[in-house]
Amino acid sequence: MPTDSSSRPALLVSSCLLGQPVRYDGQAKAQPEPVLAMLARHFDLIPVCPESLGGLPTPRPPAEIVGGSGAHVLAGAAIVRDATGADVTQPFTAGARDALAIARQRQCKHALLKALSPSCGNREHYDGSFSGAVRPGQGVAAALLAEAGVRVWNENEIEALIRTAGVLPAAMQNP
Repeated sequence: MPTDSSSRPALLVSSCLLGQPVRYDGQAKAQPEPVLAMLARHFDLIPVCPESLGGLPTPRPPAEIVGGSGAHVLAGAAIVRDATGADVTQPFTAGARDALAIARQRQCKHALLKALSPSCGNREHYDGSFSGAVRPGQGVAAALLAEAGVRVWNENEIEALIRTAGVLPAAMQNP
């Protein structure tokens, strides 16, 4: 597989998954080094943190979507609140728009985002009760990216991402 970034497809990746300490708690959720090396062999990794792009500080109070999912937030039918009760919908939507602009600029067809995040969750997210409960649906950035045609994956779906993106040699795609 070529290592020249111009010959690899661009992959939007949550910065925290790449080891950057941008999560609400000032931590990262870096993937194991062999996983990161494999991703870097197959993709030009484009780090983004929609919450940071939207202007939220690190660390910051945790936030959850209240009243729906990311698509509902984008439609104005739900909000994002932090644990102090502050409405942080605007930074979440602004960061989602910025992440989409980067994805379009870099021609990303796929994104690897942090599961359960109110920005990045691609299958489910915390339900707004701050109790640890989750509900089905995408986070704000994941919903906007998906709406624009970017296929969104989480850190538990890396193998499927690589197979679907077609970056594995054909002999490795059929177990």
